[in-house]
Amino acid sequence: AGLVQAANGNFYGTTYYGGTNKRGTVFKITPGGTLTTLYSFCSQTNCTDGGGPYAGLVQAANGDFYGTTSNGYGTVFKITPGGTLTTLYSFCSQSFCTDGTEPYARLVQAANGNFYGTTRSGGAKNRGTVFEITPTGTLATLHRFNGTDGATPYAWLVQAADGNLYGTASSGGAIGHGTVFKITPSGTLTTLYSFNGTDGSNPYAGLVQDTNGDFYGTTSAGG
Repeated sequence: AGLVQAANGNFYGTTYYGGTNKRGTVFKITPGGTLTTLYSFCSQTNCTDGGGPYAGLVQAANGDFYGTTSNGYGTVFKITPGGTLTTLYSFCSQSFCTDGTEPYARLVQAANGNFYGTTRSGGAKNRGTVFEITPTGTLATLHRFNGTDGATPYAWLVQAADGNLYGTASSGGAIGHGTVFKITPSGTLTTLYSFNGTDGSNPYAGLVQDTNGDFYGTTSAGG
């Protein structure tokens, strides 16, 4: 995952492996290269604090950092700049994991103060979900992918100038090669485009909106 530069000028990030318990870490590094390990995952019994943070962090308006872990069913966590970690939500807390599992993408804090993200699996048909979570850990599943509207989203979401969230699903859609979608903060999803292979396939990364309002992205295959 990439780094995020915090308001204090230092950079913060995650490692997927390593640390005291070999389940990944959160670290701080100064612009001059001094590194501090803030937290080693799986420090709690049965790794209830999670492990394998695949995604980067986002610094929230309150100054704390928020992120996800992907090992097991996955978690959403908060960590202070000093290294105090709080697990806000553990996925598969609902029957048949309808709340989703395995979040691989970083979170985005929307204008309403809540965070939005994706899980690559779980949901109604084990095709992944889009979720909203408050800074204190109340989670709402906004959309459960069914395949025809996309599946296995690995990517982060971006909140656009129109207030809606935009993202990609790495598979599914009309032909199965992945999609670009829009979802409102309340959970109404619209499939904007289904890749067909010749125009690209399997988008794993998120989108970026430029100053003219359009979005840009990549696919990992096809063409």
